[in-house]
Amino acid sequence: MSLRRSVRPFAAVLLVLAFSRPVAGHVDYVTDGPGAAVDAVEFALAVLSNPFNAALFAGAGLLTVAGTAGYLWARPTIPDIVVLRNTLAGYADLVPWMIRLSVGLPLVGAGFQGYSFAPIVAFSTTANPGLRVLFIGLGFVLLFGLAVRIASAVGLATYAWTLTVDPAAVIAMEFVPAFLALLILGGGRPSADQMLQQVASTEGTLYGRFDPIHLLKGFLDDVTAPYRRYVPVVLRVGVGATFVYLGLFQKLATPGSALLVVEKYDLTAVVPVDPGLWVLGAGLTEVAVGLAFVVGLFTRGAAAVSFLLFTTTLFGLPDDPVLVHVTLYGLVSALFTLGAGPLSIDHWIGRPAVTDGASPAAAD
Repeated sequence: MSLRRSVRPFAAVLLVLAFSRPVAGHVDYVTDGPGAAVDAVEFALAVLSNPFNAALFAGAGLLTVAGTAGYLWARPTIPDIVVLRNTLAGYADLVPWMIRLSVGLPLVGAGFQGYSFAPIVAFSTTANPGLRVLFIGLGFVLLFGLAVRIASAVGLATYAWTLTVDPAAVIAMEFVPAFLALLILGGGRPSADQMLQQVASTEGTLYGRFDPIHLLKGFLDDVTAPYRRYVPVVLRVGVGATFVYLGLFQKLATPGSALLVVEKYDLTAVVPVDPGLWVLGAGLTEVAVGLAFVVGLFTRGAAAVSFLLFTTTLFGLPDDPVLVHVTLYGLVSALFTLGAGPLSIDHWIGRPAVTDGASPAAAD
């Protein structure tokens, strides 16, 4: 057997992992209904009982371990990584802006299209004009950066209320870490809050005489300053939990629905492997990436992989609602900028946090 033939199976499984995002993520958004009832354990055992599938999974695992070991061995000799981390640390003060954009845009879209956080939690814009105004208003306020902490608190309360009305909104749980991060960070810069605070806090200004609210912002900034270093932890755990939920409950626990996606988009024509291998590979990949975020292992690498997977979704699923991925786009971008932060394996193995004063920044 030639070398090319021998590596072909492993190349196939890597392609499955690379293109797994079209199966991964929000399955409910691209299917018309639940698939056939399939026992998750029996399904996994049936897929892995095929020697070819089992060999692909074992080979992918070995390649992952070898690649990780190779990176850890070569990392001290690669100055590019240090330069990248230091450069990204300089962008840390822009993270609140990233998060505001990634939350504000989907909220505006949700208000105009008539759904509460997730497209599967729809409401009538004519029968519920107040709810429509609420989402559009919250979105624009966050985009402008005005009263960001108040808007974030309202957003959290609205999401909690939505869960009581329709638990299916749990699929959009990435809004929770986004709102929590904004509660800690505030609007950052550029924002209307930052601009008005500067004017209000300058002695002798006319605006400062009748706007004590933005003086309160300065007080809140001081109060939350000690907690800003934990913003990467909030984002990591929130994004990681979202990934684990999507991989575990949207794919591995309900393979019937995920198989519908494979069939709908003829994904076996992209990489000619068993449909079950697509589903199992997608679910396990998403769970693995989520756990990496939660424990803070190779956080910037996980963020980069996630960004590529989201991009694959946009091009691979033409009818997938783009706005539903914007929040996760923004949060993984923030994690790529900040890194893992404290309470993470990355921190413990020698990537200490870097701070630039008031804004959080962390190494890889």
